[in-house]
Amino acid sequence: MLLTPEQQAILDGEKGETMAKVMKTLVMYGDAFEAEKLVPITSKYNHLVTSFGLKVMSPVYDLMQQLLDSGVASAQKFSVDPRPLDKNVPASFLQNFVFKNFMYTKQDFYEKQLESLGLLDKNAFSCACYLDEVGNKPKKDDVLSWAESSAVVYANSVLGARCNRNSGIIDIMGSIVGYVPYFGLLTDEGRKATWVIKVETTKKPEAQLLGSAIGMKVMEDVPFVVGLDKWIGDELNDSACAYLKDFGAATASNGAVGLYHIENLTPEAKEQGNALIAEGAREYIIDDAELERVQANYPVVWKNPNAKPKLCFVGCPHLSLEQLKSWTENVVAALEKNGKKKVTIPTVFTAAPGVLEVFNNTEYAKKLEATGVVTSYICPLMYMNNPLCKTMPVITSSNKLRTYTSARYYTDAQILEAITGGKN
Repeated sequence: MLLTPEQQAILDGEKGETMAKVMKTLVMYGDAFEAEKLVPITSKYNHLVTSFGLKVMSPVYDLMQQLLDSGVASAQKFSVDPRPLDKNVPASFLQNFVFKNFMYTKQDFYEKQLESLGLLDKNAFSCACYLDEVGNKPKKDDVLSWAESSAVVYANSVLGARCNRNSGIIDIMGSIVGYVPYFGLLTDEGRKATWVIKVETTKKPEAQLLGSAIGMKVMEDVPFVVGLDKWIGDELNDSACAYLKDFGAATASNGAVGLYHIENLTPEAKEQGNALIAEGAREYIIDDAELERVQANYPVVWKNPNAKPKLCFVGCPHLSLEQLKSWTENVVAALEKNGKKKVTIPTVFTAAPGVLEVFNNTEYAKKLEATGVVTSYICPLMYMNNPLCKTMPVITSSNKLRTYTSARYYTDAQILEAITGGKN
């Protein structure tokens, strides 16, 4: 790897031993991927994936403390993934006991470390950090040092920023030193599509289901999706962005997609069209039958597959403001249609603290509260990490949550029916 004189000086210890170690870490990371150089991070803010104070993560806290003790701070302010706990989320006495005494015992301590290192603000905890209410929205061509997979794929695809799927801690290393290795999705060649996905459905495909099908097929490759603009339009409005947020999260979790292009919609696809498709790209056709096949093959890992769901999570990644409003309208209408006052399954809608603050000042908040649905800022994945929660029959419309936990996937329509009519 070729380093500039300034980069070499940091590696040689000119800015202290700790900065030299940080630079060495990034150089070794870049060498592993045959990066030719380091390039400056140009985004205003960073985003960290590690937001949870698990008791077993003592090496992380030790590392953070070494950075703080040596006077090293992030060159950027940063947002972080969601908090793991919220007293408003339904949990039994034993589940809460495990959360507080055996799992997230270092949460307060770790959050103080994050604040000292450069946390954007005390409410900057969301996997959807790019939403306006959170305030960490990169510009096109910005070079990032992010690790959260759903945020990386959104930034690359919808915003046209440039970021590899980094690992946790590498994200803060890049932010501290101000550079990241130049390879993969940072390069023009690495952003070309090696798959052409043809959407030939007879109705608007479920975002999380379509993303799942594509992720499992292309894995870490870059797909160019044709035919989706027919269903979500050719403008990146609130509705299209919300759809792509959920779609991208599924491609990233059910596969390892870090970038996708949507014909006539996403920035690079609009600018370059078919020039983004690499020579020899493979093809995958998705129709109604293919989506039905994909969903039918999801494993059900509940001890009793026919159990009545005890909890429902909607919002992984976090819901946008418009999604919260839309879900509220749909729940209210469905309950009225079914002759019910409140949801029949305990249900949690998750969103960023900033989104919830705005939502709670709208007329929708009281309407949703009256249905019995709880809103929260937590990460459902972190909730489901509790061994006592893993054994619960939980349903979700998130393919990411399904992939990483024992939760069972339902489409949005199936979720709505289940929570308002009592159908499993």
